[in-house]
Amino acid sequence: MGALVGLGVGVGLMLIWSAFVLPRRSRRRTRAEGRIAHQLARAGLGDVPVARFALLCVGCGLVAALLVQIVSRTPPVAIAFGVMGAWLPVTVVSGRARRRQREFAEVWPEAIDNLASAVRAGLSLPDGLAALSTRGPAPLRDAFDQFARDYQVTGRFGECLDRLKVRLADPVGDRVVEGLRIAREVGGGELGQLLRNLSGYLRDEARTRSELESRQAWAVNGARLAVAAPWLVLLFMSFQSEVVHRYASPGGVVVLSVGAALCVVAYRVMMRVGRLPAERRILA
Repeated sequence: MGALVGLGVGVGLMLIWSAFVLPRRSRRRTRAEGRIAHQLARAGLGDVPVARFALLCVGCGLVAALLVQIVSRTPPVAIAFGVMGAWLPVTVVSGRARRRQREFAEVWPEAIDNLASAVRAGLSLPDGLAALSTRGPAPLRDAFDQFARDYQVTGRFGECLDRLKVRLADPVGDRVVEGLRIAREVGGGELGQLLRNLSGYLRDEARTRSELESRQAWAVNGARLAVAAPWLVLLFMSFQSEVVHRYASPGGVVVLSVGAALCVVAYRVMMRVGRLPAERRILA
């Protein structure tokens, strides 16, 4: 009887634990996957599954750790460079996302000017958007080409705009798409004036942001150089086995751990001080 009561209490406690802990872990995992998927979409890699990207990170980390272990024969050093190798794809995707967003910000005014010209020439709004697949700026042509195909197949302007927003994954694109949606639903003869005002506003915004980014580039480059320098020195030291073997001791592990933590904290602080406020996709 006592064993049965103990079994029942244990099962009850396990159910209570699973009810509170497992959903929280599931929500955290879902949020992490959502952030990764959003970053991949911003980089123009929305078709890449999150699981495949995670496998790429793990593979890069294992390859980097294996190469450094072969050269240095020091596991702590190999693990440190393995972590860096695993983080390398994330850094590449983040850099590509920033470049893509900057490139879109530069060409959106030209695209809106072309759309305004098409509307002024008598084309409907969907036809004007479809024409951007051939007359629009090169970075945006693929997205508008797929929009033209979607509209040709479905004829549903709202759904095609939603798919266009997903493909672009761009804050400026969200504002443009929502403005066009409202203009389509409300109607009226102010579409041309709205497009001209939007084009001028985006040009001024892109010019101001470009000037600020050029001024803060020294802070970003200095932070990256300061963080990369000690690890480059450690990588060169890996070819001297009698020197790098000292990091295999407990003291060496402590030095590596403290150095890595300080580099991460210093880099984050420097980037936070020098960064510009990032525009969020509030209309996604």
